[in-house]
Amino acid sequence: MSFIVQQHDRLNVYVEDLTHDGSGVAKVEGYPLFIPGALPGEQVEVQVGKTLKNYGFAKLLEVIEPSPQRVEPPCPVFWDCGGCQMQHLSYEGQMIQKQKQVRDVIDRIAKLPNVPVHPVKGMDNPWRYRNKSQIPFGEQNGRIVSGFYKSRTHHIVDTDVCIIQSEEADLLMATLKREMLILGVDAYNERTHKGLLRHLIVRKGKATGEIMVVLVTSKRKFPEREAVVEMIKRVVPEVTSIMHNVNSEKTNVIFGNETSCLYGKSFIIDSIGDIDFEISARSFYQVNPEQTEVLYKQALDYAQLSGGEMVIDAYCGIGTISLFLAKQAKEVYGVEIVPQAIEDAKRNAELNGLDNAHFEAGAAEDVIPKWYEQGKRFDVLVVDPPRKGCDEKLLQTILTYKPKRVVYVSCNPGTLARDLRILEDGGYKTQEIQPVDMFPQSSHVESVAWLEI
Repeated sequence: MSFIVQQHDRLNVYVEDLTHDGSGVAKVEGYPLFIPGALPGEQVEVQVGKTLKNYGFAKLLEVIEPSPQRVEPPCPVFWDCGGCQMQHLSYEGQMIQKQKQVRDVIDRIAKLPNVPVHPVKGMDNPWRYRNKSQIPFGEQNGRIVSGFYKSRTHHIVDTDVCIIQSEEADLLMATLKREMLILGVDAYNERTHKGLLRHLIVRKGKATGEIMVVLVTSKRKFPEREAVVEMIKRVVPEVTSIMHNVNSEKTNVIFGNETSCLYGKSFIIDSIGDIDFEISARSFYQVNPEQTEVLYKQALDYAQLSGGEMVIDAYCGIGTISLFLAKQAKEVYGVEIVPQAIEDAKRNAELNGLDNAHFEAGAAEDVIPKWYEQGKRFDVLVVDPPRKGCDEKLLQTILTYKPKRVVYVSCNPGTLARDLRILEDGGYKTQEIQPVDMFPQSSHVESVAWLEI
């Protein structure tokens, strides 16, 4: 069909839909064109770029008839930066599109048209919500730059402000960039593998106000570090932890294996609801704590705990969901393949005085059968997998032991739909799905699904 549309063609098209990454979708005699920046309901002029057999890409030239939901993005680098995809769509419009995104894959992939997908639970103020910023530093045309990567590239879009991260992160990003030359610190160059500062990471406890700053450098030797530490303390007096991570590898992975404390303590404390968490430089912790509480309360509602249940938390991470569950269950058993996360989970259980939360490192599909062999019997299983969804072996493990209730927390509607279909074919019935907006201004949406055997 691609002969219908040729590269460099200028076309006037109607936008029907949005992709999962926020691009508009128009069809020319059935041939889909993906158009970044276009919104559903708009008539637009585009120029065709790359064409493949079953779809193509086009550049938005002009919005002829705009959507009533189109707004002016408040971020000055929105059109260049890859961090957000939907600032040009009103927040009400974002909620509608995210619900539709979940609804579409539940119908098309899970084949469950009668399962309710509720309206998305959004934020009252969908800005400044991120409690963690990972800011690359680099050198362009002889000057130091910092900001965020352009979409699908490692080109840094230079900026001093990001309106979805904390004000403290903005302040540190701008000040450090300005003062690096004075302090004698050069920025890392990915191409030449020269220069010192690779990344600035800022973590903020939204409930406690505690702030951690992590400096990722290419070398262990950092002669200017005392001056940098003093600068950070001057700019953000609330800082309670300054860490130094060394990454000398030729890689785009942010962290290296060596981390040391330059000032204060090696962790910060934050709270979600009435649960406290100890967060180190490399701990996984949800970046939007306000909506994390909404997400976890939804998972708790679907778990329907009365105090006597045995619960499994698969993919438990540092125990965030486990500890919420432990407040209302008889016993919670968490499993996670990353040993360091399990150590964090045990420490967090101790921090909150919860002795009914137990954690084990390993693959869930290996550990859960062992628990059953030990005579344990579970009423509820909660799963919160990465974007790729549940491991196929874990799904088969669930179908083998058949806990009465499954609560599936998902960050990817497509893999959620795929896994729901497998569980449905194995005898479970999906009762309902509640989407939650964890990442306003982006195209991502989280969901919680409730299943019964």
